[in-house]
Amino acid sequence: MTVDIYTTQTCPYCVAAKALLISKGITYREHDVNGSQALRALLIEDTGRRTVPQIYMDDTHIGGFTDLEHYFQQQTTH
Repeated sequence: MTVDIYTTQTCPYCVAAKALLISKGITYREHDVNGSQALRALLIEDTGRRTVPQIYMDDTHIGGFTDLEHYFQQQTTH
């Protein structure tokens, strides 16, 4: 599984999302959108969201931290 997480350095939800992924034993590639208007614009265009984190698993957009929590909750109930 390939996981990409788009973050900023000062985002507490980014820290929480990374900790959740680590607790599940999932490695990820982190992309800091600070200072990159082009990357931020692409992310907004793709997701329709202006917030971070934004998480992709195998190129599928999962969403933010709360969406990631729901994703894992669904995995354990199915």
